[in-house]
Amino acid sequence: MSIQIEAPPMTDVAMSSGKPTSIVRSAFLTVAMRWSDRLIGVVSMLILARLLVPADFGIIAMASLVIAFADVLFELGVHVALIQNKNATQADYDTAWTIRLIQSGISTAIVFVTAPWAADYFNEPRVAPVIQALALTFVLHGFENIGIVSFQKNMQFGKDFRFLFTKRFAGFVVTIVAAWLMQSYWALVIGNIAGRTVGLIQSYTMHPMRPRPSLAKFREIFGISQWMLVGSIGGYLQGKLHSLIVGGREDAGVMGAYSLAGQISSMPTTELLAPLNRVLFPAFVRVKNDLAELKRVFLLAQGVQTLIAMPAAIGVALVAEDLVTVFLGEKWRITVPFIQIFAVMGFLRAITTSGSYILLTFGKTRLTALSAWGQVVLFAALALLAFPDAGALGIAKVRLAVALTGFVAFIALLLQQFKPLRLTDILTSIARPVGAVILMGFAVFYTAEAIALQGPLLLASKVLVGAATYSVTILVLWWLVGRPDGAESYLLEKLRGLRRHRA
Repeated sequence: MSIQIEAPPMTDVAMSSGKPTSIVRSAFLTVAMRWSDRLIGVVSMLILARLLVPADFGIIAMASLVIAFADVLFELGVHVALIQNKNATQADYDTAWTIRLIQSGISTAIVFVTAPWAADYFNEPRVAPVIQALALTFVLHGFENIGIVSFQKNMQFGKDFRFLFTKRFAGFVVTIVAAWLMQSYWALVIGNIAGRTVGLIQSYTMHPMRPRPSLAKFREIFGISQWMLVGSIGGYLQGKLHSLIVGGREDAGVMGAYSLAGQISSMPTTELLAPLNRVLFPAFVRVKNDLAELKRVFLLAQGVQTLIAMPAAIGVALVAEDLVTVFLGEKWRITVPFIQIFAVMGFLRAITTSGSYILLTFGKTRLTALSAWGQVVLFAALALLAFPDAGALGIAKVRLAVALTGFVAFIALLLQQFKPLRLTDILTSIARPVGAVILMGFAVFYTAEAIALQGPLLLASKVLVGAATYSVTILVLWWLVGRPDGAESYLLEKLRGLRRHRA
């Protein structure tokens, strides 16, 4: 069967008309839809936090570390090769699908073999059967229709969202029902498998492609994917090695709190940045030969990301104690210092996320892989050699120190690879949000000192004061520097457009 990929609408490829139509419209569409999806995740987390205990989350977190490592081997990044190839044929898609099937088989075998060893390492025998049950998700994902990659490639983000949302909602419903009936961590396992099963079925109902086994384009795809694999392993260790160490040094309860804190603290930045990131890569690829336009689009994208995600990250750190008390309960207070540390890391991520897609656009997968591995080596040296007895909180602090070092190194790498970009360009794009966030922090702190409220009312007061302070400060700073074109002007223009549309 011949491949059938819909061409993107003209508005989705108008990258040189002076206004970044594709990035902006697609980004805001996907942010809105992603937050609808994430609302399900938040509700699920709040319900499960009340039904289950930290140790239940810890068992799942431990199992997820093993699953995530196997997932790295499973995901060679064949979707990246397909997106980069503007003239991808049916043979390319068939080969990519076949590679994924092979990877899924290898990953499943690895999971079953390593499950007992993982349980011994974590000193938690309940982990082994959970890992083995979750291995089924690799098989389900491996058989998904590779044609759905075209949703992202052609910037059809409505379809992309519908596919992801359906899986998410199915998993949510099954998880909550199972948790209510079982009061056990197995509810999370059952929900995960249910979501993957729905995703498998949905992939073939939403896209007409029917991939067939083939390795005809193996050399072309693997030429890109091999460095994606190296980078993915480095990325896994960069993102998960700290959890592996904590899991080996702490019990399931502490591990559960550490894991949940990571989810809560990353939620604002992840859910704001992830939709835009899905837009950035294909959009950057389309204009990569026009460096002036690429620079303009990059700086606008970074400005919007920083303007929105930076206050969200720091805001979570400022209200962490109230947030945990109100929504999770006293049994989760151990998560507060973890949330505060991880939120600062989200602050750094808000500045660098666009740059990583610039390097990927230029095909610098080797450099990004080596960058990730550099941070892994530094963290391992500190955590295992310099601080061999550090607990969960100590590991979190080491991770923050490495993130700061990696942030500086990444900016230097980006400037070296993207010649038209200057350090002053980056500083200008983040200066006003940084200044506004500092004032927001003082405002939230003095709000807590000045009013005699507790619980939900105190939390609401801090959020309102912080949001108002940040918004007013941003507008004042922007006005003082002459109201230049950028993230602020773009967002204001979109708000005016919404008002005109409603009128």
